[in-house]
Amino acid sequence: MKGTPDQPLCGFSRAAVQILGVQGVDLTKHKTFNVLEDDELREGIKEYSYTTSPCSSWPTIPQVYIKGEFIGGTDILLNMHQSGDLEELLSSKGLIEPEEEGERA
Repeated sequence: MKGTPDQPLCGFSRAAVQILGVQGVDLTKHKTFNVLEDDELREGIKEYSYTTSPCSSWPTIPQVYIKGEFIGGTDILLNMHQSGDLEELLSSKGLIEPEEEGERA
């Protein structure tokens, strides 16, 4: 991401942090990387996303990985959040507790 979860430095990174927060993910318990602090990392992450998932050479930042699996950027995260797929994924990976039926707003 650009910046940190406490101080995102672009709107897309801020949106990703907000989406994950709404889902109940505690980002203090997970690794995040500020690509603005390291040019080599910023270029390397593009190459990494291609080698781990050649059909999704993702040129933008932030790039969201869950348990080593490339998920996508903010637009994909938002779509998954809106459809409910993100909650299912986060729950299945043990990153959040599943909501009880009565807890949904």
